[in-house]
Amino acid sequence: MDSRSTFDSPSGFNRRQFLGASLGAVSALALGGFVRPAQAASPIVLPALPYADSALAPVISANTLGFHYGKHHKAYVDNLNKLVAGSELADLSLEQIIAKVMGKADKTAIFNNAAQAWNHTFYWYSLRPNGGGEPPAALKARIEASFGSVDALKKELAQAALTQFGSGWAWLVADGKALKVVKTGNADMPQAQGYTPLLTLDVWEHAYYLDYQNRRGDYVNAVLDKLINWEFALKNLG
Repeated sequence: MDSRSTFDSPSGFNRRQFLGASLGAVSALALGGFVRPAQAASPIVLPALPYADSALAPVISANTLGFHYGKHHKAYVDNLNKLVAGSELADLSLEQIIAKVMGKADKTAIFNNAAQAWNHTFYWYSLRPNGGGEPPAALKARIEASFGSVDALKKELAQAALTQFGSGWAWLVADGKALKVVKTGNADMPQAQGYTPLLTLDVWEHAYYLDYQNRRGDYVNAVLDKLINWEFALKNLG
């Protein structure tokens, strides 16, 4: 990340707007005991998965989910707590930490770990066992208005995921009344550009490599067909 950071955006997206977009995106996440990132006080905690680690198989194996959640996601949370311990950030929520360090070159490590902790929690809820299929009618209407069809949206999401060079994320977002697909690199987040995230696909290699090796496309298409959580996206529309 360069010294500007993704939060120092040309649109002038500021700390207040980030918190508003983030809270709006996760306001409906009181599902299955989920504690949204904004509620996690210091020390930041690793939220429980919303399903068993075997629940997404065979698309995502228990082995992959165990490493992804139990090692990678946990490491971001643990590293963040170490980085903010004893500082003015120690008693802030996860989103407050992200907003506080955005655009600060000397706080890049804190931002990276905090944003990745948030992104991963959002990713787990973007998936569900027996997902995919037809979106709820209200979401389908919005998708068709913005993309023409659900298939067109899925193709655009897949293209964003496949063309994200290196590590990153593909997102379905709301931009006012319109829906868009955007991609971000590394720990970056669409809230930085003023968008409300609706769901995301993780395309860091640790999300799929144990199951798919270099076949990112197979992973992406399988998730879109069988695991994507359209209901979660609809709730995030508000």
